[in-house]
Amino acid sequence: QQTPIEPHICIGYWDPDERLVLRTSTQVPFHVRRMVAPLLGLSVRRIRVIKPRIGGGFGVKQEMLIEDIVGHLVIATGKPVRLELTRAEEFVSSRTRHPQTIIYKTGVDSEGKLVSQKMTVIANTGPYGTHGLTVQTVTGMRGLSSYNAPHKRFECTVAYTNIPVPGAYRGYGAPQALFALESHMEDIAHALGVDALAFKSKNWVKVGDPLDIAPQLGEGEADVSALPVIRTSGLAECVAQGMQAIDWMRHYDPAWRQPVARPHIRRGLGFAMCMHGTAIPGLDMGGASIKINDDGSFNVLVGATDLGTGSDTVLGQIAAEVLGVPLEDIIVYSSDTDMTPFDTGAYASSTTYISGTAVKMAAEKVREQIKERAGLMLGLDDWSEVVLKDRQAWGGNGRFVSLEAIALHSLHQDQQRQIMATASYVSPESPPPFAGQFAEVEVNIETGQVTVKKLVMAVDCGVAINPVTASGQVEGGMTQALGYGHCEEMVYDGNGRMLNPAFGPYKIYRADEMPEMEVILVQTMEPSGPFGAKAVAEIPKDGVAPALRSAILNATGVRINEIPFTPERVWQALHKKQEVAT
Repeated sequence: QQTPIEPHICIGYWDPDERLVLRTSTQVPFHVRRMVAPLLGLSVRRIRVIKPRIGGGFGVKQEMLIEDIVGHLVIATGKPVRLELTRAEEFVSSRTRHPQTIIYKTGVDSEGKLVSQKMTVIANTGPYGTHGLTVQTVTGMRGLSSYNAPHKRFECTVAYTNIPVPGAYRGYGAPQALFALESHMEDIAHALGVDALAFKSKNWVKVGDPLDIAPQLGEGEADVSALPVIRTSGLAECVAQGMQAIDWMRHYDPAWRQPVARPHIRRGLGFAMCMHGTAIPGLDMGGASIKINDDGSFNVLVGATDLGTGSDTVLGQIAAEVLGVPLEDIIVYSSDTDMTPFDTGAYASSTTYISGTAVKMAAEKVREQIKERAGLMLGLDDWSEVVLKDRQAWGGNGRFVSLEAIALHSLHQDQQRQIMATASYVSPESPPPFAGQFAEVEVNIETGQVTVKKLVMAVDCGVAINPVTASGQVEGGMTQALGYGHCEEMVYDGNGRMLNPAFGPYKIYRADEMPEMEVILVQTMEPSGPFGAKAVAEIPKDGVAPALRSAILNATGVRINEIPFTPERVWQALHKKQEVAT
């Protein structure tokens, strides 16, 4: 489960104009307004949804779950209403990840190249079809586009059951796919007697390769006849730098794997490649508006939703770069259906790429207006060569005028007008980020306990607009993925009722239990992204589980095809191996 520190919470009230205001912890404020209106019998214009700073989402707040209840109670009572889910309710009444069983069948020629892949998915969507189609199609997309094979087949069955409702969760079907795919590819390499990393690198997609299954499994409105082609990939560099950071040669050293002084311990290193997507092509849209203030500062209004990801900072940086001012001169206000432009919401690793491009386009329009005004003030016949930097507009002759003076001139002195612009953006592309995920583990062969010592992820996210927040995204994603692969498990009784809906019985990593983590950002220049950026938010969720499986295999020779790798599961696999050997 996503387990955001802040659960679902919504506060509703009537404002002085008898309009319903919903302050809610959501990733999709505009969708919430659109959906609650008919449920409450109110017109859209009578509803205002505000998303304040919230404590995490990770997909679980991508739907309208409690806002309609709050709205009904406000209407019925005429009083302000506050509804907050308990932790147990968050587990069983919000959303979880779709459980899946995945079967691969792959053909390989005599040169070690894939010739065909068949992927069969059986997915559990609980009692409702929430994201039941699209999560599974993304599973197929990620599971059949990471490696080249001329012949591919995807079969999927989605079953209704009585477990808590699955829905959107960071990675959106890709973590399930990559666990099965990377495990399967490593097993093929071992069966062929070749190095797994070399076998994978021979077959993974590279620059210029088409993503041939994308038109069949996409969910946007982009032209299905257009075949996406990879234009940028730093995967080879990610793997090289990750191998160095994890000291990969120990992988082949029996003395390191089995320390003499600790006979009950086995060490292992594991690897998984990752490829994800950036937004939903032809579907995700972000809007932005920018205006100048009297002192040369700027208001940037965006519908994009900051969930603690730092997107407000990144979008402000993009505007500041275009307008030639420091970030402190950019005032970002986001996620208010009354005040900000429309945005589809914070999901699908789209905010920097989609909303960032909208901000960049709006800032470029504002920049042209500033340059024109600077030309008027400096008496330039041609203002096209004016450059904005250091809070000033510089003419080609070395003369300059401050942005504050330009603002005052345009607002108060001559040919007055408000310098401002709006822009929106929908992308026809979804450029994939790439990553190499490495893990180091120790396995206690007497108890089955797996101790994760170190995680390294080298990521190609294009140009990281803010390397600090990008690295934070990767660290946070690896932390969630570590729980997914190692210890987090929803336990049900025979009737589908969750038995461990609380932290503790539901085990998530504590800060003092975390392994060493290292993040490496490998830069490529994505031509379709703002300043060369691609996504970074979800790809960290994809590779940890298969890298752990790979490391456990390296340490013990045991293949475990079910997660999480709890002590019981590992112990049983170790003893089954011993029984087979004897």
